[in-house]
Amino acid sequence: MCQLLGMNCADPTDFSFSFRGFKRRGGETDKHEHGWGIAIYEGRGLRMFLDTLPASISPVAELVERYPMKTLNMMAHIRYATQGAVSLENVHPYQREMWGINWCFTHNGDVPKFSNFDSCQNPLLGLTGSIENCTYHPVGDTDSEAVFCAILNALKAEFHTLPTLPLLYQTLQRLCAEIVSGEESQSIVNFLLGCGQYTLFAYSWPGARPGSSVWNGLYYTIRKPPFSTAKLADIDYSVDFSKLTNENDRVAVIATKPLTVDEHWKEFKRGQLLMFDNGLPYSELYDCDEVEQQGRGLCSRVIQKAPQQALKCPNYDTPTMLRHLVDDFVDSTSFSYPPKETKTDDKFWANNGADLGCGTGRSGLAFRSFVQNMTGVDLSSEMIDKARARGCYDQLVVGNVDCIQHEAQQRGSLFDIVIACDVLVYIDDLKPVFQSVRSSLVSKHGLFVFSAEFIEDDEVTDNTDNNQQPSPPFVLQSCARFAHKRNYIETLVTDFGFEIKSIRGSKLRKQGGKDVESVHALLQLVE
Repeated sequence: MCQLLGMNCADPTDFSFSFRGFKRRGGETDKHEHGWGIAIYEGRGLRMFLDTLPASISPVAELVERYPMKTLNMMAHIRYATQGAVSLENVHPYQREMWGINWCFTHNGDVPKFSNFDSCQNPLLGLTGSIENCTYHPVGDTDSEAVFCAILNALKAEFHTLPTLPLLYQTLQRLCAEIVSGEESQSIVNFLLGCGQYTLFAYSWPGARPGSSVWNGLYYTIRKPPFSTAKLADIDYSVDFSKLTNENDRVAVIATKPLTVDEHWKEFKRGQLLMFDNGLPYSELYDCDEVEQQGRGLCSRVIQKAPQQALKCPNYDTPTMLRHLVDDFVDSTSFSYPPKETKTDDKFWANNGADLGCGTGRSGLAFRSFVQNMTGVDLSSEMIDKARARGCYDQLVVGNVDCIQHEAQQRGSLFDIVIACDVLVYIDDLKPVFQSVRSSLVSKHGLFVFSAEFIEDDEVTDNTDNNQQPSPPFVLQSCARFAHKRNYIETLVTDFGFEIKSIRGSKLRKQGGKDVESVHALLQLVE
């Protein structure tokens, strides 16, 4: 298998440290000796260096390592050939122009669907329709380049105006699922996709396999203040970044295999698609939309963006939809909420709130005017930093959902409302979540508002004769999100003393031939 390197930065950054270690895997510390390449964005331009020599001995790689280039966005690849000869046309990254934007792509793995040397025999993705509609075709013989061309053809067929980042993310997620569909156990699809100076998409399928010596996944780390010393894994070389950076620097480094021995590397989940911008990873549509509103979306001088009113899609804004769900409930009740005797300030509807998986803080913003004292919880310290910058939380905690029980005990007061916006879709067994929420809420009026994805229940059959085990109450979808069965959620609601006050849903996608529904729900503890 090949190996990948990507960097996405908040400020223009020199990539020589990471590349110094990475290039030694091209024939010195690892077997990837069939060529290498690198793509470096500079404004609207794209520098490309490609060579068929092993990266560890390539004079061109030596030049790149020593040349002090800075960038917001880059990717590199070292090749171990599994399809196509060792020749320049088969060296990654690949580059194409679409909509007046330089797109580039690099891939690690095997994609059986796209292994035909005759590219006309490869499948067409999305709305491409027919080979006559294809603008992009492979030059070389790799399945990687064929996948890249198929993605671009599908995007061009899908959009007649320049897509926003949430639309692009949503479409790429669907295309990734289509690429591996039907060949899930045989496909290895790890790629980096650049679409301009700001944005880098990264996708991983299937991830690390137990007992396998082949690198099937991706990892990433975030370098941010306070910076420290990092030591490369492939060479005795370290850098104290605190002496070379400032408080505005932040760098996301993505690699097939961790490059350093003393930094925290996080592995991609199976089927996970991340969008990197400004040195941070995003996977929710409302976060992608916020990046778009900051003016960091696709930029083209040859294709118009959709009219502004068409860009404001409420389906992106799950936090606001959950807030509306609560507002409608409170407005429809005949009692003061919370009860007047428990309120400490009439300006707020709830005294204490907890935001599980607060991420960048969008749900905190949505509920800030509702809650007097807001606690945010997230596993990612990078997301906590982003949430802190919004100034909408009174406390922020790095931890999992169990933290809210500890926080409630420390504070000596329970929460009036717990919010879980796009959290349950990343958890398989929800029983511990409901247990933690139940233990953290006030008993008389506590609210639990959340988003989830429901999948159709299996048909009820009598398994007494064939001793079949019941299927699990959740499905891990190809987009790395869990869909739960409705009756499973309803059982948890009853078991933990909740009552459904409001639930709204809409069809989202198909998974294994079954409908998946996007659901927003509001529960209240029964008195």
